[in-house]
Amino acid sequence: MANTESLDNVVLELRRGVIVLAVLSQLSDEQYGYSLLKLLSDQGLEVDQGTLYPLLRRLETQGLLESVWKLEEARPRRYYVISAEGKKLLPKLKKEWAGIVSVMNGMLA
Repeated sequence: MANTESLDNVVLELRRGVIVLAVLSQLSDEQYGYSLLKLLSDQGLEVDQGTLYPLLRRLETQGLLESVWKLEEARPRRYYVISAEGKKLLPKLKKEWAGIVSVMNGMLA
């Protein structure tokens, strides 16, 4: 049982490192939290709500996302989209990610 918990914790740590890149890459079109969760999940990246929502707020505070409240189906939803600053950062993050993947592929071969 401890081994399963250890594996789960390590996998969670690995995933946390890529969630920022994944989120920024998917917000060229505005999404609200649940639609973004579903979009990421449909592409194979399961993210917990308790991880995503604080991350969205943090990225907005850092100026990488912008948000707007919209009233839709009688309930307000906060929609997020990548900001101009986020658009400048994303290619740099992609390049960094490609370098990490390349190094790790070499190490794991």
